Amino acid sequence: QVQLVESGGGLVQAGDSLRLSCVASGRTFSSYAMAWFRQAPGKEREFVGAIDWSGGKTYYRDSVKGRFTISRANVKNMVYLQMNSLNPEDTAVYYCARNSKSYCSGYGCYDPLAYDYWGQGTQVTVSS
Repeated sequence: QVQLVESGGGLVQAGDSLRLSCVASGRTFSSYAMAWFRQAPGKEREFVGAIDWSGGKTYYRDSVKGRFTISRANVKNMVYLQMNSLNPEDTAVYYCARNSKSYCSGYGCYDPLAYDYWGQGTQVTVSS
């Protein structure tokens, strides 16, 4: 059984930065692509960014490109989301997820059904 635990959320002001972390249990972390999703109140869960097994390829939704950076440290079973220039529209619960494959592209990154393990989420609130 794989467990994902997120941390690093909080209340910040517009323009501030936050770094989210996700630690994964299990020995096969480095074999799978990982991603961050988010869900705001009353909205569907949406893709934020993904990273392939090696960390060599990353993918982002358009609204966070240039502001968010996803990275991973396989030796630590960790994946990160550095979020800069936060705005109130970024307010949501952020989830870490493990893809069922070592890489993803296109809809294979965006589709929540492509992910087989999820964390419990961490709240990010951005005030204006």
